[in-house]
Amino acid sequence: MTAPISVQLYSLRESMNKDFRGTVEKVARMGYAGVEPAGFPGSSPKEAMKLFEDLGLKVSGVHAGLPLGEKQAEILNIMESLGNPPLVIPSQPAELFDSMEGLKKLTVILNNANKVAKLHGFRLGFHNHVVEMNPIEGRSALLVLSDLLDPEIFFEVDTYWAKVGGVDPAELVKKLGSKAPLLHIKDGPCVKGEPMVALGEGVMDIGAIVEAGRPYTEWLIVELDACATDMVEAVEKSYRYLVGKGYAHGNKQD
Repeated sequence: MTAPISVQLYSLRESMNKDFRGTVEKVARMGYAGVEPAGFPGSSPKEAMKLFEDLGLKVSGVHAGLPLGEKQAEILNIMESLGNPPLVIPSQPAELFDSMEGLKKLTVILNNANKVAKLHGFRLGFHNHVVEMNPIEGRSALLVLSDLLDPEIFFEVDTYWAKVGGVDPAELVKKLGSKAPLLHIKDGPCVKGEPMVALGEGVMDIGAIVEAGRPYTEWLIVELDACATDMVEAVEKSYRYLVGKGYAHGNKQD
């Protein structure tokens, strides 16, 4: 059984800033089974959720801040409005990944956030970029962090940034196993600062990554931070690539 395919809506931020509803409708027509919001330009979480439901789109997760401190009420409102999907923390300060001391500080923060998540009925996860691939005691900082955190906290592995950071993304996904239920799939030259491309047009071994994630992958999520071509077109091409290769399934029957 293949995993369903979602798209990180941050990829389409320029289009959404002009027309949130119209952009999400395009995503649904492409065949995507889910969306991963990271903001609601010109809309609200409740309005967005109604739109997603009307279009048959599930919320595979949401990128938002830590549900702690002065932002807690705002984050919890977003989560409740979206039906309490997995909450993915998109990043934390880079210096925390330079040492074991930094990782221990981050562990306390994320474990405290996880207590709030459990209390309010949603799962908490963490998304990597390049700094999480820093070597700490002979392993990537992300793997070290996985041993320190509460076991319920999951990882959304950004496979592209793992490779840019010098780590084999398929091996990373394999090592994390059930701790990595969400995978960000993207493609490009794997050179920091250079734009990405539609899936299948770059150097990523996407087939190896998909295989490494079985049977734990809950969602394959397309994300292109920046693109060398038209972003909407690249997102549609990426859908066709993953589904056409039999790596994922969407809402279309063809």
